[in-house]
Amino acid sequence: MALTPSVSPALAGAGTAGRVGSAALVAHRAVYDLTLKEASERSGISGMVGRMVYEFGGSACEGYTVSFRFVTEIATGDESRITDQQTTTFEDIRNQTFRFVTRSFVNQQLDHEIRGSAEADGNELEVKLVQPEKLELDIPAAHFPTEHMIEMIDKARAGERFYESRIYDGSDEGDRAMLTTTIVGEKEKADSNDAEAKKAGALGDQAYWPVSMSYFEENSEGDGLPVYSIAFKLYENGVTRDLTMDYGDFVLEGQLAQLDMYEAAPCKD
Repeated sequence: MALTPSVSPALAGAGTAGRVGSAALVAHRAVYDLTLKEASERSGISGMVGRMVYEFGGSACEGYTVSFRFVTEIATGDESRITDQQTTTFEDIRNQTFRFVTRSFVNQQLDHEIRGSAEADGNELEVKLVQPEKLELDIPAAHFPTEHMIEMIDKARAGERFYESRIYDGSDEGDRAMLTTTIVGEKEKADSNDAEAKKAGALGDQAYWPVSMSYFEENSEGDGLPVYSIAFKLYENGVTRDLTMDYGDFVLEGQLAQLDMYEAAPCKD
């Protein structure tokens, strides 16, 4: 991924839009303010601010849609640049298909575009890329992003505190899945000084799981360090807030600034 590997936590709101397994997700729009927590000297980054907007819609019967935008202004010494990653996806969990388009801009100029699809076929995923060039390949079976979130919620409910999984989200060059390790803490409630919880409305008074996830290359060698890690607070219906995104050379924090939730028609079948 250009700057972030599909920030996978589905930022869903309260209510039921669709049901797969026991986890329900709902249509919503979540906005996060991003700030730089720390950066190594090697990164060359002296400052960074940004905003992330995540829109989630659809249902288990119709398929799930995601529109994601991640904009940052990065200062490096005497210069600065604006990066803008825009991703749209469609995921049909019932039929195990996934489509995606990601465009990355630097200073408003298109820097990279990737477009493709994937379909589960037994123990493999059949991946078809059409941009930047046509390519067909088979990779080991993996969850798609919304399916991965549902798995996380179901395991948290069942009290499973550590597990490994594989996810395919079309990030980077779209030609591989990532291995993930997930640690889920015991449920907690926000204290009265938690200003961000108030941005989640009535949901802010509910208990959440503290979660940390690390992403690894499938065939990684060397020190075995993750490519990317993320920590967040996860509500039982899928809402996440208080993000910490660790890219190795720098770490970003994402605080929930606005959460809008929408009604969705239930499945008819």
